[in-house]
Amino acid sequence: MVVGAEQHSTSSGSPAAGGVADPSAADAVARTWLASLATLIESGDLSDAARLFRPDASWRDIVSLTWDIASVVGQSRIEDMLRRCRKQIHPGSIRLSPAWSPQPRVRADREVIEVLFEFTTGVGNGDGVVRLSLDDGPPRAWTVMTALRELTACPERQGARRPYNDDFSSHFGAPNWLDQRESAGCYDSRDPAVLIVGAGQAGLTLAARLGALGIDALVVERNPRVGDNWRNRYHSLWLHNEVDLSHLPYLPFPATWPAYISKDQMASWLEHYTDVLEISVWTDARFTGALWDDAGQRWEATVEYSGATRILRPRHVVMATGVSGAPRRPAIPGLADFTGQVLHSSEFTGGEDFHGQRAVVFGVSNSGSDIAQDLHAFGCEVTMVQRGPITVVSHSPGSLLLFALYRQGWPTEVCDLINIANPGPASIESNQAATRRVRELDRELIAGLSAVGFRTDYGPDQTGFGMKYFRHGGGHYLNIGCSELLIDRKIGLLQYDEIARVVPGGVLLRSGETREASLIVLATGYDNLSAEVARCFGAEIAGKVGPVWGLDDEGELRNMWRPTPQPGLWFHAGSLYQCRVFSRYLAVQIAARELDLASQA
Repeated sequence: MVVGAEQHSTSSGSPAAGGVADPSAADAVARTWLASLATLIESGDLSDAARLFRPDASWRDIVSLTWDIASVVGQSRIEDMLRRCRKQIHPGSIRLSPAWSPQPRVRADREVIEVLFEFTTGVGNGDGVVRLSLDDGPPRAWTVMTALRELTACPERQGARRPYNDDFSSHFGAPNWLDQRESAGCYDSRDPAVLIVGAGQAGLTLAARLGALGIDALVVERNPRVGDNWRNRYHSLWLHNEVDLSHLPYLPFPATWPAYISKDQMASWLEHYTDVLEISVWTDARFTGALWDDAGQRWEATVEYSGATRILRPRHVVMATGVSGAPRRPAIPGLADFTGQVLHSSEFTGGEDFHGQRAVVFGVSNSGSDIAQDLHAFGCEVTMVQRGPITVVSHSPGSLLLFALYRQGWPTEVCDLINIANPGPASIESNQAATRRVRELDRELIAGLSAVGFRTDYGPDQTGFGMKYFRHGGGHYLNIGCSELLIDRKIGLLQYDEIARVVPGGVLLRSGETREASLIVLATGYDNLSAEVARCFGAEIAGKVGPVWGLDDEGELRNMWRPTPQPGLWFHAGSLYQCRVFSRYLAVQIAARELDLASQA
């Protein structure tokens, strides 16, 4: 399953107390296991697989073997996958990563040896992570992850592979860099190979990756400026994740930046990123839909731009407009009768315009809590309305524990590999282990919330807020102060079933009391992307694709960063961390199809 949208490290990064194995011995154990795996793959005799894999072992593959993001659980299913895919790996290429030594670790409260390795396939080079368990005899794999890092035929143009433009004699009297960039961005005489809808962190990270692979991509953004998806949000917004966790590909945040940055810093950085990475973006451009040409294997896409209707014929369309679709506005009885102002959280820009007013906020998750806290800071009398229990985690120390992996000082790419190395069951275990520690750290906070009637939970399987994010796209709050305001009764709280209806001047309670208000904010979330898919591509394609986001039976996100049932249609979304990591694997998949490698494998 996908690990790390928000929680990232779900276990301690330090060596196991007492040691799973002496670090000097871990190297020998790792080499022996990898050699045995190579022998198994080369021979094709998988009857000995039980010697290498625990009965509860799981294997997550990211594009390298399956051309998909997929997980299998149990010895028999691992054997089946290797039987189908073993010819993809060159057995003799399996080797320890030169960048990282095997180490004893504790992951999900299990003592393991964590091993990073490399391998080669018929089309490229990959990275892997195996966690070897020593708790019941010889070392056997508890989890394995394999991921295709790069295509041999289409490596990233960076470092030693950067383009050379040293024929200086050709520069005089010719279009300069800016001329070429502006001309290329017009798309007057060509179509992009990839049309990316949305110039937030998802669209820009993918465009940067594709650019490094030499794949022509155009990003269209409905807002007037790149970064407006952050810039136009409420005035007090700061990122809740540290910068070490949130770097973008090829261009990390400045080392002098604070640990937490404001939404306006983020917006400006995205504009800067677009220029520096030479990403072609049309702003004030509205993607209105696309029709698939099955014979030509390309789209006919319509974009309203610069006062004209442009028809583009890309081979790929990537929806990078976020995890969710349209704002959800539930049918609250009497809401139409309200004489004050009603805003969805997506429309709220700050509390300054409502100084001293009375406000009711429907919703208590991240957006609702931040908005309530912002309104309170401007002297508003605020009441929050809770519809159902949510997971509350303190920012410090709770969330800092979960984010600890990226504060070890390790290379970002190593942290990323470690973080995505949990297939479904292992991810559940990891989240459960982290949640047990967080619950202990946050015991007083949760008790205080309970005392004022605020309802909390940690999910049906006690996996906490990370799994809620993957399953539902929300249902949690990283507390940066609103919880204390509730506990101290500086912000009021109502449960939804206490409300009879909205009335012109506020909210009528079943008790007969009226909670007066001149502002109602609906922090009620967003619909699934399916409705947006239907609007842009038609009901038939939307039905074929099905839900976007949420977990499938393997514990992987549905239709995200992976092939969809509709050729040429992709989805890319998530946190800054997720966009950095999975933009690589999505770009590799698109490049492979451009080179027709996926069909040949």
